[in-house]
Amino acid sequence: MTTTVAEPSWLGAQMTALAAAHQAGRLPHALLVHEAPGTGGDWLAEWVGRLVLCQSATGAPCGACPACHKIATAQHPDLTRVQLIEESQQIRIEQVRELSAELALTAHQGNYKVAIISPADTLNRFAANALLKTLEEPPSRTLLVLVVTQPSRLPATILSRCQRVRIRAPSRQDAVAWLEVASGPGDWNAVLDALGEAPMLARAADPKNVVQVGAEVRRTLEEAASGAGDPVATAERWSRAELPLRLRCIENWLTERIRAQCGSEGFLTKVGAAAYPQRQNAVLNTAALFELMDGVRELKSALDTPINRGLALEAILRRFAGPIGSGTRVRT
Repeated sequence: MTTTVAEPSWLGAQMTALAAAHQAGRLPHALLVHEAPGTGGDWLAEWVGRLVLCQSATGAPCGACPACHKIATAQHPDLTRVQLIEESQQIRIEQVRELSAELALTAHQGNYKVAIISPADTLNRFAANALLKTLEEPPSRTLLVLVVTQPSRLPATILSRCQRVRIRAPSRQDAVAWLEVASGPGDWNAVLDALGEAPMLARAADPKNVVQVGAEVRRTLEEAASGAGDPVATAERWSRAELPLRLRCIENWLTERIRAQCGSEGFLTKVGAAAYPQRQNAVLNTAALFELMDGVRELKSALDTPINRGLALEAILRRFAGPIGSGTRVRT
């Protein structure tokens, strides 16, 4: 990500609020950016880093000063990024310990020291405990920005020490407009049909491949939900190629149906107990859909462990056919 990337229009309210807080000296020491997947959490986190480290007296972040340029090229000594390493699906305690040691040092340019942890909901238990110590006693003029899609995966002790900033999914019109500016013309509607309203994910992907894989996943899930298809063969094939992308497409398929069941087109941030919706031609009830979503996300978080991916995926695919037209809860 660089300063040349088009500014996402749907983040305007968050940027305005954060800039006002910084100007008034009310910016907290820790922010929790809760994003709908692929909607710009990392972009906003870096923007906040530029905001507090910018050397311009007015109009920060200016995008032109040496500090802004160094951030854009990942060379600023006072901005540290903690992220997943290689194929790992967890941020580990060693990474957090290194971060804590870095934050304890004096800022090179006498200003803030900023740390961006993304995705922070992949912190393992030991890493989360180590981070809590820094959150409880942060060094002066330190800003920690945690980017998450599933804040419930973090301990309540960490959540309570961060000010939350929410990013909801943009409209399809805003997402396509941004993609056309950021990456040029393309069949972005088809890409977003596969990935959901996740323009940042779309920009980082191969559009043709996403459309092809997304169409296959959608067709296969529709067949599975109607009792057709071969989950064993499908799981074996999918586990060998493009599995993370396929899991994202499955998440989107499930999200569409959860929203349809709940009668909501917005970003679901809270789920409460309620009666099962009774809708004509409903294939899966809401509880079953959420159970399936949990299973997909658990598999995503376990991809770097020595699990049998084929068997795990087969178990998920078999559950799609369980409650065909019955409105009953899926059981495993």
